Amino acid sequence: MTTSPLIQHQKPGAARREGRPGIALTVIAACQLMVVLDATIVNIALPHIQDALAFSTTDLTWVVSAYTLTFGGLLLLGGRAGDILGRRRVFITGILLFTLASLLGGFAQEPWQLLAARALQGAGGAIASPTSLALITTTFAEGPERNRAFGVFAAVSAGGGAVGLLAGGMLTEWLDWRWVLFVNVPIGILIAVLAPRYIRESERHPGRFDIAGALTSTAGMASLVYGFIRASEEGWRDGLTVGSFGAAAVLLLAFGFIEARAKEPITPLRMFADRNRSGTYVIMLSLAAAMFGMFFFIVLFVQNVLQYSPIEAGLAFLPVTGAIVVGAGLSQRFLPVLGPKPFMAVGSTLVVIGLTWQTFINPDSSYAGGVLGPMLVFAFGMGLNFVTLTLTAVSGVAQHEAGAASGLLNAMQQVGGSLGLSILTTVFGTASRDEAEKQMPSFLADGTAEQKAEFAKTHQLPAPWGHEVLAQGISTAFIPAVAMAVLALATAVLVIKVRKSDLEALSGTAGPAGG
Repeated sequence: MTTSPLIQHQKPGAARREGRPGIALTVIAACQLMVVLDATIVNIALPHIQDALAFSTTDLTWVVSAYTLTFGGLLLLGGRAGDILGRRRVFITGILLFTLASLLGGFAQEPWQLLAARALQGAGGAIASPTSLALITTTFAEGPERNRAFGVFAAVSAGGGAVGLLAGGMLTEWLDWRWVLFVNVPIGILIAVLAPRYIRESERHPGRFDIAGALTSTAGMASLVYGFIRASEEGWRDGLTVGSFGAAAVLLLAFGFIEARAKEPITPLRMFADRNRSGTYVIMLSLAAAMFGMFFFIVLFVQNVLQYSPIEAGLAFLPVTGAIVVGAGLSQRFLPVLGPKPFMAVGSTLVVIGLTWQTFINPDSSYAGGVLGPMLVFAFGMGLNFVTLTLTAVSGVAQHEAGAASGLLNAMQQVGGSLGLSILTTVFGTASRDEAEKQMPSFLADGTAEQKAEFAKTHQLPAPWGHEVLAQGISTAFIPAVAMAVLALATAVLVIKVRKSDLEALSGTAGPAGG
């Protein structure tokens, strides 16, 4: 059956083209893919950005951090905005802001211009991403139809990082680094045009914006991440390092105090009353912390040690996407039968195995044995987890709080990734400096005059000494990543409990699961 062409007969806020759930899901998934892959698409282009805009090595890290911190810090507010103002309206606003920021970043001529654009991108993503997940709950009926939509959404979210690395390599090598930002412009415009036609507006719920909570949480996490990054360069006794951690503690405590007293907090503490939901948030935080670090350091290894070109480095991560999609597909299919706990436990176990395998990486490691094998194990485990975590986090949540629940899940992923990467970078920096001191006598004895002259300019050891330093730093950095994955596994085994009502809700045979 087709819908009536008389738009004036439809309910206010209705989509102009109903009965097209495939197009609606495509629009939502395209938004999520664009937002997620932008966290990694610039990674391969970073050396080109550094040369073009004269970034220092330290400042260059903020090209990534400016995006992930504003993204993670404002996600909770973005989810709340969708509940209050209407999810489709907020979704389109976030997309347009993200698109504008991408255009400005592509035209940046100074470092501060690019960093400002990246922070604005993160804000746009924080507005669009949580509302895109919440739109699934209002666009698709609970049961198999919604589960399939969640499966597509979760697969896109999980594979977006690897897709970003591949796209970044292709755009950087074939066109220019600026195109890793420009590519978002036509996609964003298309999404903004199609959304009001195929996505129905949600009901608006009166409420207030918790601006104080959003600002203290964002500033607190930014201070915490900066403290770890500063410690990796200047040490733990540095004044700014200590001051950053102190500021983070004060701001995050203030955030907790504000949320406990606020009438309409962006993080309703009752969300954590359900042990399954709170356990899901801990698992997402831990796994994302390990995942962001894994991608970052393996990119360094394949380009600097294995000497892969940008495109080759992107292609090296393509099997990761396939493994994530396969894992997500299996969990989506059998989740109603087995429930969430087995997938969380098995998936987290595989992540632990993959990361442990990567602690053995060394300069002689090949792509097939030292990189691809552990990445596939890791990626399959993540695929099993993503659908499960996404569905469990929003199951049984009232409609008017779906945005807050989905925003909190997304915030856990982004904040966990930013925090995890900063912790792993601190360990990497310490291990690299120690290894460099060990390699220095050999370099001074056997290095050529040209190599020593280059070292005097860059203060970086050339190959093969530099490869030893990088590999030692990477392998050591994966040790805390393993600990993060073990925390996820312990939570899945000890905290998550499956109830009959959960299974019935997942199968679509009952109403929402009880909290």
